[in-house]
Amino acid sequence: MITVTDLLKIKGHDVYTVSPDTPTLQALKLMAEKNIGAVLVLDGKKMAGILSERDVVRQIAAQDNCNLTQPVEQYMTELLYVVSPTQTIDDCMEMMTKKHIRHLPVMENEKLMGMISIGDVVRQLIADHESTIDNLEKYITGTGYGR
Repeated sequence: MITVTDLLKIKGHDVYTVSPDTPTLQALKLMAEKNIGAVLVLDGKKMAGILSERDVVRQIAAQDNCNLTQPVEQYMTELLYVVSPTQTIDDCMEMMTKKHIRHLPVMENEKLMGMISIGDVVRQLIADHESTIDNLEKYITGTGYGR
């Protein structure tokens, strides 16, 4: 079974962060530049929340106002769900589905190890299933042995 550690070896450990007082537009520009859907919000070294594209859209709709000079703390989600490197990607998919979230910080011994997205998890699940299918086809047809 593929673990979060395996996934981070493939996708990398980069995590982009902002502080709670960062203007929201600046955080959105960072997300656009890095082609990511969320940034972690750190207050010093402590995780204060997460800011996703969905958070911004929902707050704008709720407030009926689009003031992107406001700090990210006005838009971010404070409740964070995290995973450990030893958890499986199936565990991650289940959590993301049940909690309706798309990004999970990876923590080990209170240290931030990376962040995974629903896209990372789905890509890896598809690759894992394709590998299983390929191996089963080789087993059934008797090909691919001894190579």
